[in-house]
Amino acid sequence: MKCFSRYLPYLFRPPSTILSSTCHTEADIISTVEFNSSGELLATGDKGGRVVVFQREQESKSQPQRRGEYNVYSTFQSHEPEFDYLKSLEIEEKINKIKWLPQQNAAYFLLSTNDKTVKLWKISERDKRPEGYNLKDDDGRIRDPSTITSLRVPVLQPMDLMVEATARRVFSNAHTYHINSISVNSDLQTYISTDDLRVNLWNLEITDRSFNIVDIKPANMEELTEVITSAEFHPQQCNTFAYSSSKGSIRLCDMREAALCDKHCKYFEEPEDPSTRSFFSEIISSISDVKFSHNGRYLMTRDYLTVKVWDLQMENKPLETYQVHDYLRGKLCSLYENDCIFDKFECVWNGSDSVIMTGSYNNFFRMFDRNTKRDVTLEASRENSKPRAILKPRKVCVGGKRRKDEISVDSLDFSKKILHTTWHPHENIIAVAATNNLYIFQDKVN
Repeated sequence: MKCFSRYLPYLFRPPSTILSSTCHTEADIISTVEFNSSGELLATGDKGGRVVVFQREQESKSQPQRRGEYNVYSTFQSHEPEFDYLKSLEIEEKINKIKWLPQQNAAYFLLSTNDKTVKLWKISERDKRPEGYNLKDDDGRIRDPSTITSLRVPVLQPMDLMVEATARRVFSNAHTYHINSISVNSDLQTYISTDDLRVNLWNLEITDRSFNIVDIKPANMEELTEVITSAEFHPQQCNTFAYSSSKGSIRLCDMREAALCDKHCKYFEEPEDPSTRSFFSEIISSISDVKFSHNGRYLMTRDYLTVKVWDLQMENKPLETYQVHDYLRGKLCSLYENDCIFDKFECVWNGSDSVIMTGSYNNFFRMFDRNTKRDVTLEASRENSKPRAILKPRKVCVGGKRRKDEISVDSLDFSKKILHTTWHPHENIIAVAATNNLYIFQDKVN
């Protein structure tokens, strides 16, 4: 297992100020985090509807150790709170997901979504400004045409670098229920947005209509037994996507077979052991995240207690199962009472698909090496780590005598949880969101 050292802590708002972890409002809580395809940019969204983009520091000969540090590049308000007067519903500004589009030119593009509306943002740099107009002066005021006696050729003058974020597209009015995921297609022309009961297919150039490709809403809502929890496109096959359900199943669909993909081409589900069934079985089997591996051969799913890796050629059982925090199995009753059992943890692959990572409670996050079968628990905390200090593995003690370096399961803080994580696509750099703190760690540098 790779050894990670703490690289740079960021607190989300304001990015330039270090605050104590207790000094935050609900709006400051980070709700999504995502690297772009090159890993040079890292975007975070929060419950206040803001997006903060960090850019990686370029390597300099005088300070080679600074390579890898991420500094604030752009901050903008993506979504505002709204009110649906027809349904008397307040629509939160919280950013549910951010997805980057592959870079095609000097500008960067990303999709961000709240519960109802997806927006396409363009992030671009400007370091020149036009001057010398004929019909207006340098302040922008219109000149009297009678005073113009000569023709000037406008010129571009250097100016301080300015990073601008502009909304290029707004995709709205297509979801009755809350959007839980978005995924960009490998054809770079379309994407899907998913809510509890439907998956919609959009063209990035068309905002006034989308195509409904999955609809599991029953004619009678009293017969509703499951909801869609997440969906993602295959990384290479533009016709294939997968979506997960609250019943612990994953459906693989092929858009070439029919316009409405109600009939799946593959169905992945692990049979339940009747001897372990309990009141909480259905709740903890609900899948909160589904991710294709970079090579497109595997699917990774996260439920409440485990991470599972599925081979696309084997539907009847997972290829690998990793216990994230099995020590909580005896505490499901109290976790149900405080609603923690409904927390939705994400999971992520490393660039080579050999290591997987997911979050847990007490600001712990877990990493599993698929080749060596080793695993490690690390903690993202300001209290026990200093910049560039090596993170020490943490262990949770369940009953019995507790060792000095272990923490009792009864001492875990369930209000501190790592739900959102992301991994650099090419290097061992990870970012984890812990409440209003963004932690960036990198592989140990000798």
